[in-house]
Amino acid sequence: MSAVDAIAAPASGYRARTALRHGLTALGPVCISGAHFLASVVFLRALPPAQFGLLSFLFVVVPFCLSASGALLGAPLVTAIKRGGAVDEGEIATYLKANLVVSALAGLAAAAMLALSGAPAAVAAIAGLYATLMAARWFARSLTYVTRGPARPVASDLIYGAVLCLGIAALGFAHRLSLLGGAQVLAVAALCSVPAFGLDYLRRQFAPGAGSLARYASTWREVARWSLTGVALTELTANAHAYLVTFIAGPGAFAVIAIGALLMRPAALVLSALPDLERPAMARKLAAGDAAGALRSVKEFRTACGAVWALTVLLAGALLMWFPHLILKKGYDEAQVLAVVALSALIVAVRTLRGPESVLLQAAGEFRRLAGASLWSSLTSLAVTFVLLVAAGPVLSLLGILAGDAVMTARIFALSRVWKLRHG
Repeated sequence: MSAVDAIAAPASGYRARTALRHGLTALGPVCISGAHFLASVVFLRALPPAQFGLLSFLFVVVPFCLSASGALLGAPLVTAIKRGGAVDEGEIATYLKANLVVSALAGLAAAAMLALSGAPAAVAAIAGLYATLMAARWFARSLTYVTRGPARPVASDLIYGAVLCLGIAALGFAHRLSLLGGAQVLAVAALCSVPAFGLDYLRRQFAPGAGSLARYASTWREVARWSLTGVALTELTANAHAYLVTFIAGPGAFAVIAIGALLMRPAALVLSALPDLERPAMARKLAAGDAAGALRSVKEFRTACGAVWALTVLLAGALLMWFPHLILKKGYDEAQVLAVVALSALIVAVRTLRGPESVLLQAAGEFRRLAGASLWSSLTSLAVTFVLLVAAGPVLSLLGILAGDAVMTARIFALSRVWKLRHG
């Protein structure tokens, strides 16, 4: 072997391991994204616009619940890892007890949001159950990634996707494709995916008397309140149009906007899932004083996210060019749909660009500064979206989201530059 080959071999092996790690992590979210995509396409064609708008609104509300769970539980867990390299059993028990409370609150919030948007009481109740199960499952994913690696989280994702697809097929064969049926299948899929984390995890989650919510108070003061503030403000930046359009113009108007989110869902879901792996990995490197390794992870993360975004855009373009009948049906304006998809792709591109820097700052514990960055972007997004919604309609209101995301991206890159200068 030549000297060049000797140098290239380790580098090639490292790239292969990196690709495998990202590929394994992305496998579960991609499966879920595919199942959600199938569900959305089926119900887009089976439901009237107002009901499809309600189902799509559920797909906005529940991810926010998952982000809030990550802020209240996942982010403090990463901070604890960065602080000491390991988390003791008592602290984990506290997080598990808090997970029950956070998951219940997520369910109540989702049920209330659906009810306020005009969903029938039964649909709102099932939506609340779905949000509760998904939030509980989300922390299970975060904790299991840290303690056991990606195998169980990926298995849970695959089970969720498979059950959801089978449930939709069963509804189709039984000619029972309805809004209530869709909510029920989602809840069943979430329930079936939880046992994949193992009996040992379930025993710890529901162990009577384990953990102390009082102990969580210090976590709330030091980390969680700032990370939750950042998530809430980020939600205003990212999805102000979803809430404003649904509550002001109605779920039928939101249905057109939802088509863009539907076609961008693979990239959006991977962007929300990959941080579960990258954040603790970066935190460990920072705890070990390996800032260069953390910055290398940022570059790898951006490459992986960029590849997923590009593939998502290509898939969306292919569907709209060659198979538009799979997406569109009577009642939807083709020009509006094309404009929505183009704007949605641009918004996701901006989020893809800043995502790795944001995760690095989270791993470094910079939640308070991130919350400040989110404040300005959310104010921009909310104001511009509202004005455009009233003056120009739901489609152009997406420019408000783009404006807010641009402000946040600029602020996060500025914070990242300052952090890099401080840490070499």
